[in-house]
Amino acid sequence: MSKEVLERGLAIRKEVLGKEFVEKSFAAADDFNRPMQELVTEYCWGAVWGREELPRKTRSMLNLAMLSCLNRPHELKMHTKGALRNGVSREEIREVLLQVAIYAGVPAGVDSFRIAREAFAEFDAEEASAQR
Repeated sequence: MSKEVLERGLAIRKEVLGKEFVEKSFAAADDFNRPMQELVTEYCWGAVWGREELPRKTRSMLNLAMLSCLNRPHELKMHTKGALRNGVSREEIREVLLQVAIYAGVPAGVDSFRIAREAFAEFDAEEASAQR
């Protein structure tokens, strides 16, 4: 890939996950995990999220469903907050998670609802703090 794709990925990642979160991730990177940060930024965020065929809102909803099914709570929480930034409503998130419960199992749905509520609380606190 190119430096252009990496830079596009970095910009998109900051817009979706929040500038502070992304900068903190890179600041905490060391020689061992920095290549992973760069890979995720370039390929996930630059090469795929950077495509224009699906709107970010749709990509966010797809991610919520997949991360719920894969039982990835840290990523689910992070992407729930990103989905809110991408214009996904709490009601739409609820509907995605209900769909998960039916197709991936009730335990996956229950955990995903719990994690989403935690993400909502964190998101609301971050928004309130930013407005002060």
